[in-house]
Amino acid sequence: MSYTQLAVLGVVAVVVLDLWVFRTRLVRRRAFWTAYAIVVFFQLVTNGLLTGFGIVRYDGDQIIGSSSPVEGPPPFLGDGRIAFAPVEDLLFGFAMVVLTLVLWVWWGRRGVQRTPYSGPPRVRMPGQAE
Repeated sequence: MSYTQLAVLGVVAVVVLDLWVFRTRLVRRRAFWTAYAIVVFFQLVTNGLLTGFGIVRYDGDQIIGSSSPVEGPPPFLGDGRIAFAPVEDLLFGFAMVVLTLVLWVWWGRRGVQRTPYSGPPRVRMPGQAE
């Protein structure tokens, strides 16, 4: 599968998980989209630096657009790129953030570590005073 196909599959999978499997419905909430706007801004900055300086390069056959030319950085905007990075990176980033938040909300609803604590697990021995 190409990077593009995997990115689209990732987005579809997490939306299905959000809306129909875990039923957290985060993508329907205004608060999620507000928070995601902040996340995507910093994702673009990070991806832009990594791709613009040539630290990360992509195979042009696997992404929308072409690979970066050898003599210089990829275009900032256009040729399937936003802030130097391929649009597929935004799709993968979306899938990653949504999946993390879906699991966080879902586990929170089930009381996983409802009372936060630090340090090693607290185990009470039989007959031990509180």
